[in-house]
Amino acid sequence: MVKCIGVLTSGGDAPGMNAAIRAVTRTCLNRGIKIYGVRLGYKGLHDGDFIEFDRHSTRNIINVGGTFLKSARFPEFKDPAVREEAIKQMKKVGMEALVVIGGDGSYNGALKLTEMGINCIGIPGTIDNDIPDTDFTIGFDTALNTIVDALDKLRDTSSSHQRCTILEVMGRRCGDLAVHAGLACGAEMIVTSESGFDEKEIIETLKRSKASDKKHALIVITEHITDVHELAKRVEEETGFETRANVLGHMQRGGSPTARDRVLASRMGIKAVELLEEGKGGLCVSDVRGEIVGLPIEEVLGHKRTVNQGIYEDVLKLR
Repeated sequence: MVKCIGVLTSGGDAPGMNAAIRAVTRTCLNRGIKIYGVRLGYKGLHDGDFIEFDRHSTRNIINVGGTFLKSARFPEFKDPAVREEAIKQMKKVGMEALVVIGGDGSYNGALKLTEMGINCIGIPGTIDNDIPDTDFTIGFDTALNTIVDALDKLRDTSSSHQRCTILEVMGRRCGDLAVHAGLACGAEMIVTSESGFDEKEIIETLKRSKASDKKHALIVITEHITDVHELAKRVEEETGFETRANVLGHMQRGGSPTARDRVLASRMGIKAVELLEEGKGGLCVSDVRGEIVGLPIEEVLGHKRTVNQGIYEDVLKLR
């Protein structure tokens, strides 16, 4: 039986991380397991920056965005000697196992620690929804709703001024935020790394829209694909649409988590503790068609995140 567990958040913050920390903490305490919060991710693990939690430690955080344990980039954790130092810090307080809330980089750290004898369970906390083998990650729904709210506002001003609006959203290599937001808001075009970027197609589509007497247009594009401000200039020159580009930026990371993210985070936190109680490590918690399951991290990281192509097809049907 595991007697002491740690929990940390790593990588980019995501709404719902606090709800996951709360669930891990309450589940441990309800089962007589000592629980420590680790500040500043793997850096705090290495430095021994721990807080012993009681029932009051996670009070009133389920509705708060970000992570109250904070997060930090710590590439030094790739070094086995640095991980050995972290394990020594864990042993000083009797910490036997660890719950890691974060993205694929955080999962790698959890896997390496498991290989060194410390059972770790990963929980997918990232707004990008880019973790393979889970339908949804913690923070995705909240970020999506933030984008939808921004697009609804941009539609109002685009319609008033008969403009084309281009909105760049987060997502890195995964276009889920762009696709879901574009479908929800009736965007004319959605551009992601999966769909590919064809500037000529964008311009021709907008020319047809202009010719059909359409008064405004919305384009949603995933970050790192092109310079959206330069794209806006070319679209305006070629189509006659007055065009503005907007970059939503880190606003997408913040805010109170939606009910969906709070529930998902809570269920995943409970499952993570259950897996550690069973003596399991090197697993990550995934949402598979509504069921919360544990899957091997090594297998998950070896898979490619697949996109629901049907959503792209549905967007085209409603154009």
